[in-house]
Amino acid sequence: MPELPEVEVVRAGLEPAVVGARIVAVDARDPRALTRHSGDSASFERALTGRTITAAARRGKFLWLPLSASAEAGARGPREAVVAHLGMSGQLLLRAPGAPDERHERVRLHIQHPSHGEIDVVFSDQRTFGSLAVDTLVPTPDGAAGGWGTDAAATPSQVAHIARDALDPAVDDRAVIAAVRAKRSAIKRVLLDQTVLSGIGNIYADEALWAARIHPETPAAALSARAAGRLLADVRAVLQKALAEGGTSFDAQYVNVNGQAGYFAHSLNAYGRTSQPCPRCGTPVVRVSFTNRSSHFCPRCQRRR
Repeated sequence: MPELPEVEVVRAGLEPAVVGARIVAVDARDPRALTRHSGDSASFERALTGRTITAAARRGKFLWLPLSASAEAGARGPREAVVAHLGMSGQLLLRAPGAPDERHERVRLHIQHPSHGEIDVVFSDQRTFGSLAVDTLVPTPDGAAGGWGTDAAATPSQVAHIARDALDPAVDDRAVIAAVRAKRSAIKRVLLDQTVLSGIGNIYADEALWAARIHPETPAAALSARAAGRLLADVRAVLQKALAEGGTSFDAQYVNVNGQAGYFAHSLNAYGRTSQPCPRCGTPVVRVSFTNRSSHFCPRCQRRR
C-alpha cells in the first residue's frame, strides 16, 4: 500500500498541473472507484464539472483537491474537495488529452489549465481498493492548516479522524510521544495506528524501528520519553529519505504521476530483507508474522528487552 512518501510524491506531481485548472468534463467509468462517495457516478460527475481546483493537499495517506464553490451552493455554501485514497494499487496519472485508456482505468478528469492547457487526470486501480469522493471540508480542531500543500485550516470530513503525520509542520511532537507511551500495544501496532501518527505503513514502520534499534513487539508504554522521541525522529528521517528517493516501488503498482517508479527499495535496511545480513551488524534479518502482515527486524540490533 502506498504510504506517506508515495502519496506525497503523487501530490507534488499533481500540484503544478492541476492547481488553478477548471474541470471541464468527468468520466466515472467504474462505480467501484467511488465507494467513499455518497452518491452514484452521475452525481460525482455533476459535482465536479465546471469547478476549479484550488490546491493539492495531503495528510498521511490521504490527498485531496479543494474545489471552488459550486454554482448551486454559492459563495456561502460548504466548501468541498475531491478526496483520494490510493488503497493497495491506486494511481493518479497525468496524461495528454485523448491518450489511450490505462489498463485499469476507473475515472478520468478532463481539465483545462490556464498555463498548461488541456490535461487528463486518470485514476487507475488494479485491485479496486482505492477510491475517489466529493467530500465536505470541515475545520481542523487546532486551527492549523489541514495538511501538506494547503494553507486552509480544513480537511475533508473523511480525513478528520486521521492524525497529523511526522512531516506536518503543525504536528505536536510532545503530544505524539505522550500518545505513543499511553498505549500498551506493541510499538509496531502503534506506529500503524493512523489516529496516533498518520502516513506510516508496514515498510516505514519496520525501517524506523530498525533505525531506532527497537524490537517491533516492545510494548509502547515501556518506552521512555527519550526513546519515543528518538523513534519519532527516526520516523521523520526515514520518511524524508524515502520521499527524496521517490518512494518505494516493488512492482508497477506504485508509480508517480508520470508512471515512473521510486527507488527507495534499494535503501531498505530491514523490510523485505529476510535472511539477508543486517547492514549494521551482519546478523541475518528475520521475518515474523504480524496480524495480516509481517515484521522484519535484526534480532541482534533490535533485541526485545
